[in-house]
Amino acid sequence: MVQVTALSGLAAVLFGTVSWSDSDRTTAFGQPEIQWLTWEEVTRRMEAAPRKIFVDIYTDWCGWCKVMDRNTFREPLIADYLNTHFYCVKFNAEMQDPIELHGRTYKFVPRGKRGYHELAAELTNGNLSYPTVAFLDERMQVIQPIPGYKEPDVFERIMTYFATDSYKKTPWGVYEKEYVPLKDR
Repeated sequence: MVQVTALSGLAAVLFGTVSWSDSDRTTAFGQPEIQWLTWEEVTRRMEAAPRKIFVDIYTDWCGWCKVMDRNTFREPLIADYLNTHFYCVKFNAEMQDPIELHGRTYKFVPRGKRGYHELAAELTNGNLSYPTVAFLDERMQVIQPIPGYKEPDVFERIMTYFATDSYKKTPWGVYEKEYVPLKDR
């Protein structure tokens, strides 16, 4: 596993992310879709029912981010599992709106023709490559950022590793070797 820096107490009002309502949890064909929440919604829900948080860190120009949206995140087993075990946030790493977080304002930092959001840098441990997903614990501290496109079968193993707290007791190589796919359970 990659060494990460924890975000302590990620509990403040955050603005500017994409949100869908509960009625948008399924497609027109009845397939489950990921229920993307804003940081503000996650913060409110954490007060009543803490759970782990899954963050998809993307940019509008990232081709592999779009492929992951289309191939991995639309997979019904993955969408259903994420909705059941995590609060999910889709976070644009180049968003320009400031985010207030535990007494600190995270801002957009211009760099060249683009730039990055300071919170994206914090969530990714400064490794601004896209796509990157980050898993946060029930106290909103970063467990692990995972960079790069992941096929559905690989992503399934990763998300269950964090959701089940296996990362606390089982080395990744052992978990991956012994993993039983969700469809076979």
